[in-house]
Amino acid sequence: MAIYVMLSTLTSQGAESIKKDPERIKQVNNEVEKMGGKIISQYALLGPYDFITILEAPDNQTVTKISLEIGARGSVKITTLAAIEVDEFIKGIRR
Repeated sequence: MAIYVMLSTLTSQGAESIKKDPERIKQVNNEVEKMGGKIISQYALLGPYDFITILEAPDNQTVTKISLEIGARGSVKITTLAAIEVDEFIKGIRR
């Protein structure tokens, strides 16, 4: 499975939702898994982003669907990045 990084910034609506129900974060993580992703790790951040989520997905189409589905709700803005393990990156350079 491919690895992806999601950088998330809460909207005012999302911040209000999490303030009222912090467990909502875990509910969304469960929804991500139902859409075909697997959360590897997640951290709350201080700075320009509110969360970083490392996840696995079978392909770009799956992670695109996840990102769009979650982002369309209006509670969070997401930047999704494909990640390449360093050993795989080195192999690709040597080809």
